[in-house]
Amino acid sequence: MKQAEKNQPTLMSQTAYIGTLGLIFVLPLVAGAYSGRWLDGLAVGYSIRWTMSMLFLGVVIGAVNVYLFIRERE
Repeated sequence: MKQAEKNQPTLMSQTAYIGTLGLIFVLPLVAGAYSGRWLDGLAVGYSIRWTMSMLFLGVVIGAVNVYLFIRERE
């Protein structure tokens, strides 16, 4: 019983965990958006094809990162 009480997560550790989850999801998303925008800037004319593709790729990579992080912690 004492061991279970000792291993109970604190508010600060839960906040850090949620913050980490957010970062590992958002960083690939933002990196994909910026790189897609850069690639669209290289193309002639107006295009959002690369931006949307890289944004989608960022979402997929972020979701996989979150899944692997949660699976590792359990």
